[in-house]
Amino acid sequence: MSDDLSRAILGAEPTFTSEEVAAAAGVTYEEARRLWRALGFPDALDAKAFVPADVDALKMVQAVLRSGAIDDDTVVRLTRALGTTMSRLADWQVSTLAEALEGRTSDDGGRIPWSTGAGTVAQTMGPVFERLLVYAWRRHLAASAIRAEALAADEEDVLRMVVTVGFADLVAFTKLSNGLDDDGLADLVEEFETRCIDVVTEGGGRPIKTLGDSVLYVAESPEVATDIAFAIVAEIGGDRSLPDVRVGLGTGPVISRLGDVYGPPVNLAARLTAVARRNRVIIDDTTAAGLSDRFETRAMAQRNLRGFGNVAPLTVRHRWSYNG
Repeated sequence: MSDDLSRAILGAEPTFTSEEVAAAAGVTYEEARRLWRALGFPDALDAKAFVPADVDALKMVQAVLRSGAIDDDTVVRLTRALGTTMSRLADWQVSTLAEALEGRTSDDGGRIPWSTGAGTVAQTMGPVFERLLVYAWRRHLAASAIRAEALAADEEDVLRMVVTVGFADLVAFTKLSNGLDDDGLADLVEEFETRCIDVVTEGGGRPIKTLGDSVLYVAESPEVATDIAFAIVAEIGGDRSLPDVRVGLGTGPVISRLGDVYGPPVNLAARLTAVARRNRVIIDDTTAAGLSDRFETRAMAQRNLRGFGNVAPLTVRHRWSYNG
């Protein structure tokens, strides 16, 4: 039945081996294998694992290389980014579908096999999601290109930017997760990640990644990042069905690579959550310097933060919270 499911998703019967798909595309076996590995797949060796769409994909990549627009290494890096992203997306979709299909029964009351239900979804919803995927990619590509264009206009490195990094972390997650079954843990993580991403996006920030019990985001200014932090505390910490949360903020230059961000503010934001109380926001002095009088800050005692030495974090609140 797995072969039927594979055919339903791929839209064809696999008929090419690794060497055959390379020959059909007009590339060497090594070139095809390099791209296949970059996409995140193991070597198929002599198995008939490839369909005509694989031939077309290799031909398209080869045409780009021959045009001279980008070099081989850049193509492989872009391919690796695509493969990593699509792998995670596919796993996410399958787990979501598995939950939705679980417990479904046929007209006679029998349990519908996973492969049957998944095959039906693939045939009916596959084309819709494929179009939606291209649409979403174009929208995000346009937004990312505009951000890069703004940096280039200021004669700055398009991969280097000054932002405020937010790190939201669930309190006592390890202890809590040990008391949950698999379904309960999965539901908790999904609820936390989904609601945080919604808050970040609505607040004008950009979600970077989720790590189960934590969410990393960036914002163009300390004020925006701080408002988002308080919104996360209200959304997550204000819900008794969820654990408490704490948020650390750090401001400074970061490097953007492969959809992630790297730099001292990222590490500092994560370290600050370790000294934050439940449902509190802790910031560094650079973030504090970028806040308006809508906020009040208070210096905490110096703490030794790994990688940063002695640091005096600051607590932050909306000024109106003191006035009732």
